[in-house]
Amino acid sequence: MSKTGNLSIHSENIFPIIKKWLYSDHDIFIRELISNASDAILKFKKLCDIGEATNTDDESFKITVTVDKEASTITVSDNGIGLTEEEIEKYINQIAFSGAEDFLSKYKDKMDDDQIIGHFGLGFYSAFMVSSKVQINTLSYKGDEPLLWSCDGGTTFELEKGTRTKRGTDVILHISEESREFLGFYKLSQIIEKYCSFMPIPIYVIDANKKPAEKPEDKENEEIEDVPTPINETTPLYTLPPSECTDEQYKEFYRKTFSDYNEPLFWIHLNMDYPFKLKGILYFPKLQNQFEMIEGKIKLYNNQVFVADNIKEVIPEFLLLLKGVLDCPDLPLNVSRSFLQNDGFVKKISDYITKKVADKLISLYKKENDKYKKFWDDISPFIKYGCLRDQKFSDKINNYILFKTLDDNHVTMAEYLGHELPDEKDQNPEQDKIFYVSDKEQQSQYINLFKENGLNAIYLPHPMDASFISHLEAKNPSLKFMRIDSDISGALAEGQADKTNEDALTSLFKVALGKDDIKVSVENLNNDTTPSMITVSEEGRRMQEMMKMYGMPTDNLPASDMTLVLNQNHELIKNLTDDNIDATTKDLICKHLYDLALIANQTLAPEVMKEFLTRNCQLLLNLTK
Repeated sequence: MSKTGNLSIHSENIFPIIKKWLYSDHDIFIRELISNASDAILKFKKLCDIGEATNTDDESFKITVTVDKEASTITVSDNGIGLTEEEIEKYINQIAFSGAEDFLSKYKDKMDDDQIIGHFGLGFYSAFMVSSKVQINTLSYKGDEPLLWSCDGGTTFELEKGTRTKRGTDVILHISEESREFLGFYKLSQIIEKYCSFMPIPIYVIDANKKPAEKPEDKENEEIEDVPTPINETTPLYTLPPSECTDEQYKEFYRKTFSDYNEPLFWIHLNMDYPFKLKGILYFPKLQNQFEMIEGKIKLYNNQVFVADNIKEVIPEFLLLLKGVLDCPDLPLNVSRSFLQNDGFVKKISDYITKKVADKLISLYKKENDKYKKFWDDISPFIKYGCLRDQKFSDKINNYILFKTLDDNHVTMAEYLGHELPDEKDQNPEQDKIFYVSDKEQQSQYINLFKENGLNAIYLPHPMDASFISHLEAKNPSLKFMRIDSDISGALAEGQADKTNEDALTSLFKVALGKDDIKVSVENLNNDTTPSMITVSEEGRRMQEMMKMYGMPTDNLPASDMTLVLNQNHELIKNLTDDNIDATTKDLICKHLYDLALIANQTLAPEVMKEFLTRNCQLLLNLTK
């Protein structure tokens, strides 16, 4: 038999449009063809299961991708259901969408913005993005004669007798000159592994140009085995019920899928059938350090076919810091982002994932509290980011947020305060001050003072914590977070300082430092080893940090936001009022005490550090005279 005809389309320009705009990534053609091959096999298996077909070939089901660089072809073969002439006419010759003109006008300017598969079912035609000619060599399970369909990318096709002797289909791509990169065996294997690593049918990739292994001369009768292995895992772990999976299997799946050999902290296995189907595993990876903000990778699949990484319309934004696999057959295989953003069904999936993550964390807190506390420093960036980005998640997890105290204990806010937080409806809540440390080394002087006085504070060292405490204050009006160096008068001081003494010291320091606007506070500190310290207005410091974050110019904190605190219980401060010390020495001591206080609070500017070191030498010289 031999037959020619015209493809049923409305415009001869459709193939150039397909080649240029059908997909943003041309390598997707192999995913589409392998997906079609998998569907053909699954359909035939279903027919066998219900007794309408028999696997007379008695061979295992498989998909074979053969790359022949010398012949410039890629062949995707399956032993599935095959095609009849009527089916070729229906599914191949009639391009499967209505209104080609509408398509052209709607999509020709979109290029990379929209990917239209899923709207129109054009998967097979992706082959023409990389091919100068495409052939289908097929034999239907119904026993009709084999058929060979050919098209060179124009609007005509040829149909003649094929060469297959067994049920199934070969799709033969004659690769165009500009797409020869796909003829590389290893490149093609990597692409197939990317898109099809969890496909339900075994996939074999064959290099047609590879020479078979030769028998050793002295082992003539020994057989040389060169058995290919599938490139995919047909039953990935996430498809199994959680009760059938071991911890080691979860860890191995993580290592293999993400090439990460650091063990994950824990994981959440999702397995839902109603009101939508969703399977997957989300892993909480271990951060390498507390300041690291990693970008995770959540792979989205549709019936075990890879769709994309990190689609934030489906996956809550804050969970993109995690690593995982999600498979949702109810999502279109490939649709535009604008469609996903406006789809209520997608929002339900996102809300469900958020709820399951929150439920898992709460369960860990309640049932495995020691493990939860052990993980906290690693998972806190995820949770805090989630609270900032998702109100429902914040409301659900609010009472299970932990804070690390100066004695390295992890406590909830209620445990830290010693009482539950007031109801949000309370109009006049009594305000609680929460002191915190943002830099353990830089603020060590203040930490020691707090410990010596039996006071507690919490560590908030992550860059995200500045935004997080503002979030907590907005959510809980009774809370006021103050950095440990912001106000020590109420916490560390006892009683009132001598007013006369304070006036004299204030005047002395203003003259010595040449800073008439400096704020000086003389305090009765419960400590006789710290002569001076700097406190910084919480509001002023936060304002400056916010300006820096938005790239606005900022000088050092204005004098009105900084206070030099002098401890009248320290011998140095007492001696400054002694008339027996000469004015020059007093001047040196005042400057030195001010710089010592600055060093404990911030990094000195180069010129200030130079003066400080020079002054050190002068003071030592004075001692040796």
